Amino acid sequence: MYEQKTKETDRSVIEFIEQVEQPRKKEDAYKLLDIFSATSGYEAKMWGPSIIGFGKYHYKYESGHEGEAPLVGYSPRKAKISLYFATGDSNRQQLLERFGKHTQGKGCVYINKLDDVNVEVLKQLIVHTIDFLQTTYPTNEE
Repeated sequence: MYEQKTKETDRSVIEFIEQVEQPRKKEDAYKLLDIFSATSGYEAKMWGPSIIGFGKYHYKYESGHEGEAPLVGYSPRKAKISLYFATGDSNRQQLLERFGKHTQGKGCVYINKLDDVNVEVLKQLIVHTIDFLQTTYPTNEE
């Protein structure tokens, strides 16, 4: 049976951020902590060893696969900062067009530094993702 790898932990978010080696990335990680906390209304929690997540929801796919995940989150990785927003949200791509310098993976948006993006659009992405996930998975809200 499949076991979910990325789970909420009791690890300290501040201790994790303090371990970020690059000073600018550490500074951005603290700024993102403030932005995500204030915008989402959720307390930051560590998910797995390196994702800072906010809120959570329970998902179940048609395949039967299910688990829990943060509503939104980020990770100050060595190469880039990963931002986690829901895929499948039709507003996501429109917002990303106004977001600033970024690249996209399947489920992540990658930025080099916070100064490269529009913080107001970041806040909109956070709100839209939370609304989208809570609408998609309504019985599993916190």
